[in-house]
Amino acid sequence: MQTTNPVGIGPFNLPLRSSERRLLLLAVDLLLANVAVLLSLWLWTWRDPARQFSHEFVRSQAYWFVALAGLWFIVVYVHELYDAHVAHNLGSSAAALTRGSLMLWLAYLVAYFFAPRQLLPRGVVLYFCVIALVLVGLWRAAYVFLARAAFRIPTLVVGAGWAGRTIVQTISESADSECELIGYVDDDPAKRGQVVEGLQVIGTSDELMALVRGRGIAQVILAITHELKGDLLARLLDCLELGAAVVPMPVVYERMTGRVPVEHVGDNWYVALPTEPPGLHGLYPFAKRLSDIVLAGAGLVFLGLALPFIAAAIYLDSPGPILYSQERVGKGGRLFRMYKFRSMIPDAEDGGAVWAQPNDARITTVGRLLRKTHVDEFPQFLNILRGEMSVVGPRPERPEFVEELQREIPFYRVRHAVRPGMGGWGLIRQGYAASREDALVRLQYDLYYVKHQSLMLDALILLRTIVDTLTLGGR
Repeated sequence: MQTTNPVGIGPFNLPLRSSERRLLLLAVDLLLANVAVLLSLWLWTWRDPARQFSHEFVRSQAYWFVALAGLWFIVVYVHELYDAHVAHNLGSSAAALTRGSLMLWLAYLVAYFFAPRQLLPRGVVLYFCVIALVLVGLWRAAYVFLARAAFRIPTLVVGAGWAGRTIVQTISESADSECELIGYVDDDPAKRGQVVEGLQVIGTSDELMALVRGRGIAQVILAITHELKGDLLARLLDCLELGAAVVPMPVVYERMTGRVPVEHVGDNWYVALPTEPPGLHGLYPFAKRLSDIVLAGAGLVFLGLALPFIAAAIYLDSPGPILYSQERVGKGGRLFRMYKFRSMIPDAEDGGAVWAQPNDARITTVGRLLRKTHVDEFPQFLNILRGEMSVVGPRPERPEFVEELQREIPFYRVRHAVRPGMGGWGLIRQGYAASREDALVRLQYDLYYVKHQSLMLDALILLRTIVDTLTLGGR
């Protein structure tokens, strides 16, 4: 649970928002990565008397700064070291840094053995991986302490109802939260002084300005889903004049979790929807389609080479069809047939469509491996080439499930505003949906993707999917 801070901002407090924290992490990481390159070059010359460490030598080896620091950034980015959940947890940061260093070293070893002899010295990269791991590891440990002790933002929550309780619970359960919860503000007399989700109701909206002044409040979370009354709106404007940010609860929730809280937007329906139809403007739709064609073409070439071996393994394990297709709902609600390698016993759904469960008894031995490596999805490269799917996007759902979910879950149809994908934000953050509850969580992730889709986000999802495949992280 978060503890309240009755005295507001302390003398050494420097409240930083999420974007500012990421910028700080990035700047210091890149600085230390370049320091690690410099130390690696010095160690390389120290171990080889034929070389002399000098300004001219460093300048002649300048490409190492670009190559190693750039590769380091990509590797740690893929391992989510700029995600708040990882960055604010010492154990998660250490594990991610170690995995990233090993991945960089192993990738370099592969390149080394295929490159001409003496072209790629192993020593520099090995020294870099070790030194960068130590320097960045020490910095990340210091950052975890600073984030907890000095970077927190004193925060009031306006509204102790359902939405207020949800955001307080989310913040309280998250060790990486930027918020230092001070208390609720609620006009219900019965709630005054009550403790809700571990946080006390400390005042009413009439006392909002006094609380902002007296407690050093830097952020006010508006957790009211109905229409604002004029008096409350005026007081919130007063808070803005005092320098406190006023942020709707769904915005904070989305920023913390990477999900859109569809069940808590209330009258603020616009919070859950993109401000304009996604993927229609600028170079993004062209670049996305071009990358889809290139990646699908390369994927089909690989699939053609591997198909005889995959087909033989599937048939020998469970005689029956190698491929199967299912009707799925695509962009604009249009139906299409999606192709997959069969990973279950033949006629696994004679009784009708059912959610696939973890450790599903219908999955074959080879099918389990295909799912772990996501190879069962590779025939969808054909769907991508035909324009029915994209490499990155919300996972397409079956029409039987869509009909049910559209009735029960608000905004479900918004996920059909973009092409469905082989890999998606919901897939790397949550996994495959196995129930209505899972579908609700996945929808929250899908809406986040629809609102924030970009080439950078697509690249992150694609790289994370590749890492997930190499580490057998499929379902």
